[in-house]
Amino acid sequence: MSTAALRKDARCIFDAALQAVDPAAAIRRHVVRIGNRLKVGGRGYNLDRFENVYVVGAGKAGSVMAGAMESLLGDRLTGGMVNVKYGHSTPLRRVEAVEAGHPIPDAAGVAGTEQIVELLATLGEDDLVFCLLSGGGSALLPLPAEGVTLEEKQAVTELLLQCGATINETNTVRKHISRVKGGQLARLASPARLVSLVLSDVIGDPLDIIASGPTVPDESTFADCRGIFNKYGLHDRLPATVTRHLEAGLKGTVPETPGPGDPVFGRTQTVMVANNRQALDSARTEAERRGYNPLVLSSSIDGETREVARVYAAMAREIEEYGDPVRRPACVISGGETTVTLKGGGKGGRNQEFVLATVAGIEGLERTVVFSAGTDGTDGPTDAAGAVADGYTLARAAEMGLDADDCMGRSDAYHFFKPLGDLVMTGPTHTNVMDLRLLLVG
Repeated sequence: MSTAALRKDARCIFDAALQAVDPAAAIRRHVVRIGNRLKVGGRGYNLDRFENVYVVGAGKAGSVMAGAMESLLGDRLTGGMVNVKYGHSTPLRRVEAVEAGHPIPDAAGVAGTEQIVELLATLGEDDLVFCLLSGGGSALLPLPAEGVTLEEKQAVTELLLQCGATINETNTVRKHISRVKGGQLARLASPARLVSLVLSDVIGDPLDIIASGPTVPDESTFADCRGIFNKYGLHDRLPATVTRHLEAGLKGTVPETPGPGDPVFGRTQTVMVANNRQALDSARTEAERRGYNPLVLSSSIDGETREVARVYAAMAREIEEYGDPVRRPACVISGGETTVTLKGGGKGGRNQEFVLATVAGIEGLERTVVFSAGTDGTDGPTDAAGAVADGYTLARAAEMGLDADDCMGRSDAYHFFKPLGDLVMTGPTHTNVMDLRLLLVG
């Protein structure tokens, strides 16, 4: 089996995984309309009992999710608004899609969030609102806490991204310097009936972390934020207004986000419509169809990207030589979201860095391919979803004057793979359930 065939199979397996987590199809599996009755995740809603029905939300998949709700609700949909990443909007009829900045929030995101808040302020107990949340929702639903500016919130987000903070840690901080995250959007929507449809981009699918949990109880606290800042040594680098806000929260002069048992959640429902595990299951099915022996490691792999990559490279050699932990032809599949600690001023993302970190370990293996890509179609601040490599990649790179160690040292995986033609390019996929990593041994 040639490396060209293995590369083609890897891409087809990845594409099958994407189809399994298409947000429109996911919504249709969980929201069913018969006449004027909706069944949402097993709970029934009579549309005749509601004066208005709205759709709001935020995330990379927001526009496609809104389109699915438009099709389901038809003329019963009053209107709405969703914030999406630049370039991720799709044609909509009744819901407005506002394009905004991700991963760093911008003024467009603030303006869109303010309009969502203004809409929610008009709702009464006879109204129904659907909140559509997907990956990127934290950055795309920015409304800083009183006294904190957008620029200061951007600075804090940038500090967390640069120091390698996990998505859970980043979102914990975002909740506590926001007016809508951490259950606060549910508070704003009350007393209307609120139904949240969620596409998970977080390991373990914790509802309070996905998009920073704007519509569910929040168990994190200001004390947790202090612990995160201590962990990464950020206290002296924070804007003064953020420090004052944190101190006020610790003293109780700024209220905590609404937690479990808060009456604001008495008229809410939250349904998970798609996650990383569904993508992995589909990848396994497609791998089997193509004649591979699949092994799904986990949908919850995190940690430092380079360390995870070394394990994959070692596994490739073990499969090649001994047929363990799965016999050839093998397809090892995993998901989750690793972290990158930036080492220089290069360009790349965790998926590109993952593949680059394997090329030395798989050098010379004649029937091995490593593939890693983000299901949202973007990897870090690049136009690539990820990268692919094989046992000949290091030799090809050397012929072109590319130094893998140098690129790793500068966190510059993008400029290693681009001349080789080994970047995975998908464009916006309009979904987001973290990453998918494949190891194929023919």
